[in-house]
Amino acid sequence: MTDFVLVAGARLGAWAWEDVAPLLRAAGHGVHALTLSGLAEREDAAATGQRAHVRDIVAEVERRDLGDVVLVGHSYAGIPVGQAAGRIGGRLRRLVLVDASVPAEGVSFADSWPDGGAGLRATLAAHGGWWPPGGAEHFAGHGLTEEQIARIVAGATAHPGPSLTEPAVLARPLAELPGTYVLCRLAGPEPEEDVTALLDDAGGNWELVGMDTGHWPMFSRPRELARLLLAAAR
Repeated sequence: MTDFVLVAGARLGAWAWEDVAPLLRAAGHGVHALTLSGLAEREDAAATGQRAHVRDIVAEVERRDLGDVVLVGHSYAGIPVGQAAGRIGGRLRRLVLVDASVPAEGVSFADSWPDGGAGLRATLAAHGGWWPPGGAEHFAGHGLTEEQIARIVAGATAHPGPSLTEPAVLARPLAELPGTYVLCRLAGPEPEEDVTALLDDAGGNWELVGMDTGHWPMFSRPRELARLLLAAAR
C-alpha cells in the first residue's frame, strides 16, 4: 500500500483534495491530505514561514510513521514538498509536482516571478504580510465550471507572506529523487525553464506527463489526476 500525502497550493487547504482522495482510497492506498500552517482550518494571526511548511510535511510523515510515501505538491506547495522529499529518506517512494513551483537552493517562490517578486512583495506589504485570495476572474481559462470556481473562491484563505519570500533549502537535489512532473497545458503548453532543467539533470529519474486542463486539476479533472497519481506510484 502506498501512502499519498497531498498538499495543495497557495490559499488552499486539505479540502481541495476532496474529489481526488476517495479515488486513491478506493484503489487501496492510504491518503493524507494536509493543510499547511496558516491556511484554511489552520488560519492564524501570525504569518507562517516556508520552513514551517516544510516541517508540517515532514512531521505528518513521521507522526503517522508512513512508508512508501508519494509526496504530491501542487503549485506553491511544490517548494515545501520538494524540500520535504529530501528530508524523509527511505520513506519516499516518489515526488509528484502538479503544475508546481520547483524549489531551488536559495530561491524563494517570489524570486521566480518575472519581476523578481516585486509586485507580489508590494501586495504582501499592502495586506499586512498576507497574500489575499483571488476573485473568480483569477480562475478563468483553466477548464473550470462556474460551480467549481465558486467552490474554490469560497474556500480560499489568505496565504502567509513569509512562506512566499523565504528561500528554499534543499537537503538533496531534486534531480536525485524519483519524480513526476504533471504539466497542466491550459496554464502553459510547454514546461517552464526550471522544469526542463530538472528533467534534463535527472537522467531518467523524472518523467513529464501532461493534462489538457488548467492549473487546478483536482477540481477540473479529479479522476484523471487520480489516475496519473496512481500510475506514478507504480
